[in-house]
Amino acid sequence: MTDPPKQSFHRRWLTRRRFLATALTGSALTMLYTWRIEPQWLEIVERDLPIAGLPPALAGKRLVQMSDLHIGPQVDDGYIIETFQRVAAFQPDIVVHAGDLITYWKDAGPLEQARRVLAHFPRGRLGTVAILGNHDYGLAFNDATIAQRVEQLLAAAGATVLRNAVTEIGGLQIVGLDDLWAGNFAPETAFKTADLGKPTLVLSHNPDTCDLPGWSGYRGWILAGHTHGGQCKPPFLPPPLLPVKNRRYTSGEFQLADDRRLYISRGVGHLLRVRFNVRPEVTVFRLTPAESG
Repeated sequence: MTDPPKQSFHRRWLTRRRFLATALTGSALTMLYTWRIEPQWLEIVERDLPIAGLPPALAGKRLVQMSDLHIGPQVDDGYIIETFQRVAAFQPDIVVHAGDLITYWKDAGPLEQARRVLAHFPRGRLGTVAILGNHDYGLAFNDATIAQRVEQLLAAAGATVLRNAVTEIGGLQIVGLDDLWAGNFAPETAFKTADLGKPTLVLSHNPDTCDLPGWSGYRGWILAGHTHGGQCKPPFLPPPLLPVKNRRYTSGEFQLADDRRLYISRGVGHLLRVRFNVRPEVTVFRLTPAESG
């Protein structure tokens, strides 16, 4: 026997109603997850960083990379301070920050926020280094006055800020390149004072810089940020939005020409409070001697 028309219609209506309720609930939960959970669900990535000629005293030491804190209206101060505390718990030997400390937005608010938050900034036992990113140059990425204030804040927090310059920590030479979008990327200036016969590591905020000339035959690792990994990534597909010309530069490790290797951090913060399938990241590297050949 078949159901009477009225009963059959009622069952179909209930089925559709359940489906719509399930779909709406799923959509709401997904939106809640991408807004409230994943943007602050920090992943600590631990991996080796092999460096040619690494001094024996640095073998096994921890180098922690942070990037893209984006202190400002979109990122909770408490989340950043908690991230600092988690980094400090590793007792890092070297700490590097790869740019975009702040998100400057119309006024000096983020600079004052940064002053308060950086009171908790973790320092490396051997040294702490930072470079600037495009957002550290203000809203239009070209305000040298704001960049200078960011540099002063980082210096007050114990970081050596490198702007196309070189420093050395425990026999490891670190080259810090200034920002590309701000028009200050000048590798020739930086490498002019570097000794590429020494074990070397390069910091460059924007990974597109790796495709530009001026690297002076450098062979080794480059640590970058800038992309946030795209912030949102559909399963099994590349992220649709990336602030780079070279679309393969998403996050993680890349082999480059001239025996260079690139590592792009997904970053700690965000510009808009949304992440999906791209958790924020702090990277804890264990320094190791690179195998010969």
